[in-house]
Amino acid sequence: MSEYRLVMKGVVKTFPGVKALDHAQLELRPGKVMALMGENGAGKSTLMKCMFGIYKMDEGEIEYEGEKVVIANPLEALGRGIAMVHQELQPIPARTVAENIWLGRYPTKKVGPITIVDHSKMYADTDALLKKLKLQINSHAKLGSLSIAQMQMVEIAKAVSANCKVLILDEPTSSLTANEVESLFRIMRELKEQGVALVYISHKMDEIKVIADEVTIMRDGHYIGKWDVANMTKEQIIAKMVGRELSNLFPPLENHPSEEVMMKVEDFTSIHPRSFRHCSFEIKKGEILALENGKLVATGTDVTKVTYRLARSMCKKDTNFITVISGCDVSEEDAARTTELVQAKCPAGIEVTHLNGGQPVYYYIISVE
Repeated sequence: MSEYRLVMKGVVKTFPGVKALDHAQLELRPGKVMALMGENGAGKSTLMKCMFGIYKMDEGEIEYEGEKVVIANPLEALGRGIAMVHQELQPIPARTVAENIWLGRYPTKKVGPITIVDHSKMYADTDALLKKLKLQINSHAKLGSLSIAQMQMVEIAKAVSANCKVLILDEPTSSLTANEVESLFRIMRELKEQGVALVYISHKMDEIKVIADEVTIMRDGHYIGKWDVANMTKEQIIAKMVGRELSNLFPPLENHPSEEVMMKVEDFTSIHPRSFRHCSFEIKKGEILALENGKLVATGTDVTKVTYRLARSMCKKDTNFITVISGCDVSEEDAARTTELVQAKCPAGIEVTHLNGGQPVYYYIISVE
């Protein structure tokens, strides 16, 4: 019997104009947490989507429990015991927690010749699952009434409900508080004891050192290597990710903005009660304004909309360039969408670019020149 629960070999995936994966590989052991790390665009999520059947590999193979398999779609992956918690949540807000957890897998019963959903069993199973995971969430609550962090935990409960043998967690802590992160780690440790192989994608080095057993590093779609986390320092992991030693992660600040106020905002409040409230700030010419968000008060969509609206307000006659800088916890899709939206809202002649700030937080920064 193979020592690995799942092995991916020589995986190639090409999109128009870009080779996202170039002979990538991954090895997962039962009862171990594999951290999958790399810069934005390294191919981490693409590799996982190939494993989960969302993308079809151009080349490569998957061995699952010692046998070569072809995973055609996510439903087949779930049937084999492979579950994935995506970075971008896709909830159905108008349905209950239980209905979201068992979507596509509803328990059924016969009423005469008709097969219907067994709601009693569905809610009972959900209550038992949430109790097992020690999650204080009402199974009858509409998902849209929950916070983003609670929605994330529901997604994790959904994956656990599949009795998975392999669990992929793609940036699962980006919307969680410290206490909720510890609850997630408790669930992960329990799954490890049950022999589940886990993949953990994150840019947060402290979390990697706490929860992961091994780390696989990717760069520009290539497999760089695999190491025991205990034998790697944070600096060594970063160096492997970027391909060079970084001796000055936080250089001294030398920017000296003028006293001219370009924009002033007072008591800025969203029309949505669960979003941002009573925000006040001003930005001076040549200054960098950081809009930091733990995704507990405002969702990523809220931040995106506010960001480009602020950028539009900043566009004065003497503005030539705008740079949208995102933290590591901002997905590539969100960062690209934000940059496009900023550009679309700017007057003609203003150039908008995107830069990955490289810091393990969820934020957007707008730099106006």
